[in-house]
Amino acid sequence: MHRTPLAADQLRRSLIESPELSFFTHIDVVESTGSTNADLITRADDPDVDRVVLLAEAQEQGRGRHARTWVSPPRAQISMSVLVRLHGIAPEALGWLPLLTGVAVVDALRATAGVAANLKWPNDVLVDGRKVAGILAEVAASNGETVVVVGMGVNVSLTEAELPVPHATSLVLAGAESVDRTAIVQSMLTEFARRFTAWREAGWQTADLAAAYRERCATLGVQVRAELPGGQTLTGIATDVDDAGRLLVGNRPLSAADVTHLRAEY
Repeated sequence: MHRTPLAADQLRRSLIESPELSFFTHIDVVESTGSTNADLITRADDPDVDRVVLLAEAQEQGRGRHARTWVSPPRAQISMSVLVRLHGIAPEALGWLPLLTGVAVVDALRATAGVAANLKWPNDVLVDGRKVAGILAEVAASNGETVVVVGMGVNVSLTEAELPVPHATSLVLAGAESVDRTAIVQSMLTEFARRFTAWREAGWQTADLAAAYRERCATLGVQVRAELPGGQTLTGIATDVDDAGRLLVGNRPLSAADVTHLRAEY
């Protein structure tokens, strides 16, 4: 299968030509790496490195939550990480960054790929109930400053045989109107910059962000099974997300869990 490379020069020009993308200071595209997140984490100690983007046509050691790894065919996915510095943010608000990223990815895929994307808590992106994208945020220590690297992985042209797990999908399989990876990257970065800037200008307050997240979260109002750290399992209705971005199952807040949607409530 022929898969078109990312237009690296076009992406770099967009930092100058697009007012929205001037938020970012640098975009790099590499042919292959172990992990885009890991690569940016190594740069976190440099105070001049902020709002930088790294994309790889192939990742050999891509990481998800709980240290899960995967390998994708070259140019079949969007594998992208962003490093940002969050000056003055309260620790309890920090958990909203990956949720913000999920909102940005959903909006980009809806607008540019034409798919009916939504979120499964905390930040899996679904189309027709199957996972098309995942997000991993990692805090990097940098001289007492809060630095976070956010990784985004989107399945673009994977075939059924190439999917990492049966409950995954790709934009091609979901019948996307466009699978132009360069255009989708630009849209994802535009939405991320817009959301991040609004959050920062609001003093890291989460009211507007939480409202946007709730509108896009398919987990709320659904009967779920949550597999908790330590092997416990909790079943109940996902009722809301709290001020820290935790999922409320009944009245119990969950900060970390593998959540499965069981059925919708009507």
